[in-house]
Amino acid sequence: MEAKAIARYVRVTPRKADQVLQLIRGMRVDLAAEMLAFTPKHIARTIRKVLHSAVANAVAMEGKINVESMHVKQATAGAGPTMKRILPRAQGRATPILKRTSHITIVVEGEVSADTPAPSRRQRTAPKAEAPAKAKAASASAKPSEKPKPKTRSRKAAAATKGA
Repeated sequence: MEAKAIARYVRVTPRKADQVLQLIRGMRVDLAAEMLAFTPKHIARTIRKVLHSAVANAVAMEGKINVESMHVKQATAGAGPTMKRILPRAQGRATPILKRTSHITIVVEGEVSADTPAPSRRQRTAPKAEAPAKAKAASASAKPSEKPKPKTRSRKAAAATKGA
């Protein structure tokens, strides 16, 4: 059974992301998460989130799945849109700055546990609504009518009436 997760528009170049993804390709999911936790590159944190999301997607799709036997089947970093900026230079020249983005995709694969079948999804049902007349009658009989509380005066207003 396969499940995948995609992080789009991540602000890192695909080449830098692919260097970290090479570390986890083909590894078991628990070992890959541990490897990413101790990788010093800042993109490893984002890749770890995508990996956990892919595992959660697999559990949500199948229900009972052996997470320990899951492994990373595919891990890629594709190019996203590039933001183009200009850096002013000497004598009226300009240098382009390319801020690249990536789309990180991780596919995990694992075996479905044969012990129990996957639970069927629970159907949503609308809550039973009481008749409006019954609800008003029940609330009116339960609470005796209360007098509205008088509004409290501010200290200045109380002092002004007291002194006058």
